[in-house]
Amino acid sequence: MASKLTQLQSKACQASKFFSKHGSAYYKQLLEQNKQYIQDPPSVEKCNLLSKQLLYTRLASIPVRNEAFWKELDYVKQLWKHRQELKVEDAGIAALFGLECFAWFCAGEIVGRGFTFTGYHV
Repeated sequence: MASKLTQLQSKACQASKFFSKHGSAYYKQLLEQNKQYIQDPPSVEKCNLLSKQLLYTRLASIPVRNEAFWKELDYVKQLWKHRQELKVEDAGIAALFGLECFAWFCAGEIVGRGFTFTGYHV
């Protein structure tokens, strides 16, 4: 166990050295590649405006998302009505979707317990 800990410390030290050498170059490169998204000058008023634009744009997209949801639901209803014609691929996709939902449920349970696997903290 102690050897594993020293290996982990060694890897962490190597990663720290790598980021200290190359981190600023990566940061500069990232900013240069995405400079079209940077607001100049950065001000509180501009940040407030952008946050309001994001919020109200997302609110405005709710009807479109709602319509897409109902179309998807109608498609599923039609598949269920004609389930005898269902292909293996469609059944596989449905099974994977169910498995993904269950995995997200389990992840939510673990997060809700404070990232413990055995039970809740007292």
